[in-house]
Amino acid sequence: MGQPVNVGVVGCGAISAQYFQTIERLPRLRLAAVADLDLDRAREAVRPYAGVDVLGVAELLADPRIDVVLNLTIPAAHAEIALRAIDAGKDVYCEKPLAAARTDAERVLLAADAAGVRVGCAPDTVLGTGTQTARKAIDDGLIGRPVAATATMMTPGHERWHPNPDFYYVPGGGPLLDMGPYYITSLVTLLGPVATVVGAASRPRAKRTIGSGPRQGEEIPVTVDTHVTGVLVHASGALSTLVMSFDGVATKSPHIEVHGESGSLVVPNPNHFDGDVLLSAAGDADWRPLPESAGYLGAGRGVGLADFAATPAGTEPRAGGALAFHVLDIMESLLASAHSGAGVPITSTCERPLPVPLQDA
Repeated sequence: MGQPVNVGVVGCGAISAQYFQTIERLPRLRLAAVADLDLDRAREAVRPYAGVDVLGVAELLADPRIDVVLNLTIPAAHAEIALRAIDAGKDVYCEKPLAAARTDAERVLLAADAAGVRVGCAPDTVLGTGTQTARKAIDDGLIGRPVAATATMMTPGHERWHPNPDFYYVPGGGPLLDMGPYYITSLVTLLGPVATVVGAASRPRAKRTIGSGPRQGEEIPVTVDTHVTGVLVHASGALSTLVMSFDGVATKSPHIEVHGESGSLVVPNPNHFDGDVLLSAAGDADWRPLPESAGYLGAGRGVGLADFAATPAGTEPRAGGALAFHVLDIMESLLASAHSGAGVPITSTCERPLPVPLQDA
């Protein structure tokens, strides 16, 4: 297998622990160094892992040992850190979304192309057995030609549990930019790229109240739409109906359903790697679970980085920049449609990512 890929992580917030755990158990990756604006937080984050250097951001980006920069900063900083990593000649793999704005994401991809380095991006949950088993069922014709899908995410809002939820309610946040990447990446994986969107959105509350931590009771302003719904018209002709909300209490709707001419699938939570895929074919009396038949078994956050690192040169990674840009383009276009009241054509596209055969992570 050769030498493991040396990973340098910028950003040691809450999500970093999940990445570190995955990197630690995958022989293809090695956690070499971390950086954070708060060096004490960085030291505490890697305390369980031996031999990991804690560096300043500039020092990490300049370190010749680092093969790929894992960018776990807040969305507003994604583009800046990615561009600095690219300028240093590093491949970069970013937490979702690729950038807080489509124009910044485009700058990242253009810079990477000019520098001859690669860009990857979360979510990698779609590489697990849940979405991949559903994709294989579609590809194997178990539901016939796909004609429609629904995707629903409903929660009262992250300020209930997050001690510093401000970034969820500024540009780059909101339910669509926060959770939409999981659902839309899954829909593109299942049904292919999107050609047009039609959207509607609302912002019922101007402020939110922090529900936990040292700032409990503090009100924060809301400057983004907190309920977004729309229709994605896939290039294949299939229609996906999307609901992303921080304004509902609960829902019993499946996270994702896909409907074909001869059957329907329930697809598990795209924020998870696994889960039951249910099939109801024409004539069936009830839903039946499908056995795991594709995807990475036992996957965790960071498996997409390993997949990215193992992808041969000249091949677009499954969790690649083109897919991440297309998903961001869809989300921004959906918001533009919501505010204009008109459908918006999607100017970007991407190849449907390669399937993942059933294998250990």
